Amino acid sequence: MKAFTQQNIKTLGITVFILIVLNVLGNLYFHRFDLTKDKRYTLSETSLNIVKQVQNPLSIKIYMQGDLPADFRRLQQETKQLLEEFQAYNNHIVFEFVDPLENKDESMDLIKSLYQKGLTPINITVDDKGKQSQAMVFPWAVAVYNNKEVNIPLLKNRMGASTEQKVMGSIQHLEYSIADAINKITKDKQKKVAIIKGNGEINEIHIAKMLMQIRESYYIGPFTLDSVSKSPTGTLEALKKYDLAIISKPTETFSDEEKQVLDQFIMNGGKTLWLIDQVAADMDSLYNQSGATLAYPRDLNLNDMFFKYGFRINPDLVKDEYGTPIKLATGEQGSATQYQEFKWKYAPEVYPTSSHPIVKNLGGIKFDFASPIDTLKNGIKKTVLLQSSQYSKIIGTPAEINLDIVNEKTTPQEYVDKGDLPLSVLLEGSFHSAFENRVLPFKEGSFLAKGKPTKMIVISDGDLAKNQLDKNRMPVELGYDQRTGKLYDNKDFMMNCINYLLDDTGLINIRSKDLDLPLLDKDKVSDNYSRAQFITIGLPILILLIFGLAFTYIRKRKYSK
Repeated sequence: MKAFTQQNIKTLGITVFILIVLNVLGNLYFHRFDLTKDKRYTLSETSLNIVKQVQNPLSIKIYMQGDLPADFRRLQQETKQLLEEFQAYNNHIVFEFVDPLENKDESMDLIKSLYQKGLTPINITVDDKGKQSQAMVFPWAVAVYNNKEVNIPLLKNRMGASTEQKVMGSIQHLEYSIADAINKITKDKQKKVAIIKGNGEINEIHIAKMLMQIRESYYIGPFTLDSVSKSPTGTLEALKKYDLAIISKPTETFSDEEKQVLDQFIMNGGKTLWLIDQVAADMDSLYNQSGATLAYPRDLNLNDMFFKYGFRINPDLVKDEYGTPIKLATGEQGSATQYQEFKWKYAPEVYPTSSHPIVKNLGGIKFDFASPIDTLKNGIKKTVLLQSSQYSKIIGTPAEINLDIVNEKTTPQEYVDKGDLPLSVLLEGSFHSAFENRVLPFKEGSFLAKGKPTKMIVISDGDLAKNQLDKNRMPVELGYDQRTGKLYDNKDFMMNCINYLLDDTGLINIRSKDLDLPLLDKDKVSDNYSRAQFITIGLPILILLIFGLAFTYIRKRKYSK
């Protein structure tokens, strides 16, 4: 007995020692194990670097709690598990789930405050075996850090997609949404963006949503080129202080002095985002009695610069069978005008085919009177980001654009070897100056004939970044078409372009992370509902019942003797 006791004490001592060693090693060496096939809970290197920026308490409130529909319970669970990963790497991060509808007396005040912050709920129809009910869900979170606050959208809105598809897409972008919000609220702004003015560029209210999005991460300011006529050298020196210049839909000719300023900004390593309409055409001009307008080439005096950099925007229009919908009046019924939806071939809906991080995992992007881009051989690396479909072709200008085109009948043979026209191109490398071996419009002591390594993105549609205005003349979400109620991925594309040009490539890589999220087949679930219930609930009870009866029988038989 004594030897047995000594053995037990020895075993206990060894166990305690091993536990102490494991505990010490656990404190010294931190590691998390992700056993999922797609490593969805393994934070990327970018997310880990962002987490390190949190030096003070960061509080996150998630307004998804309570009796949620099944799809949103999954989104809630995925959000919780991902936040636990963020918290595991930095205990300054704390979070809580809140049910905004829990207390009926206080819920209206809370909902009103959420509305004021821009946290709008969604109403969804829940279908449970034929029984339909309405549910209100707030798919939002709010992060607070050092008295700064930022909203975190947890649901990625895709018009036309089912609730399940929206939730799956949102889970795909969950790490990006959280990491981006933490980065915005903890990181000091460093990069500066110039919005070029002075050549009839698009009005600020029409790009307000893009500007608001940029302002969350970067310094931003208007930069007019009017001062070039008085002090070209001073204007150039002022522009050099910016990291990125956005030229959005200019309509007036650039002078040679203005071009030299932009050219030398690029030669000194400045990044540029060109949104250029090479053809004058506008949807608003079509809404007249004749339902027609004239599209004609627009001379901006930029062609020689573009040619030197390695591309050309042709003064033509792209006509694409994959057009976005347009609503037109087709008659009247009583006093009400009847509208019908048609396909508008001069506004292509482009789905990215490139695997480049800028466009990976993006949905449809809406263009409006786009022109084809040619790339030229000059040693600059060029990547086509967006292109028209194979069922598209070039329409030369000047040309009459008529709404009657919606009734046009076409065949695939009309588009053989004519489609896949580049509409947006990324250029990277050391560009040669457009004024190399030329007389300079103004004298400049620091003129560079060959530039420092830089990059630019060209988009052959000035309206791609344009937001519509509501009836109160307030900007609506970039990419949202009020006439048809469709939301396109224009905003995400624009922000990916800006992030990439400003070298914030880490966040783009998080956005393009692939997760394996198979959808349930609802028809199969419905057909096998009773069987699944029996397997998950009835079978375990039946096994326990059989085990209990067998155990009782064996016990009676054993002890009755």
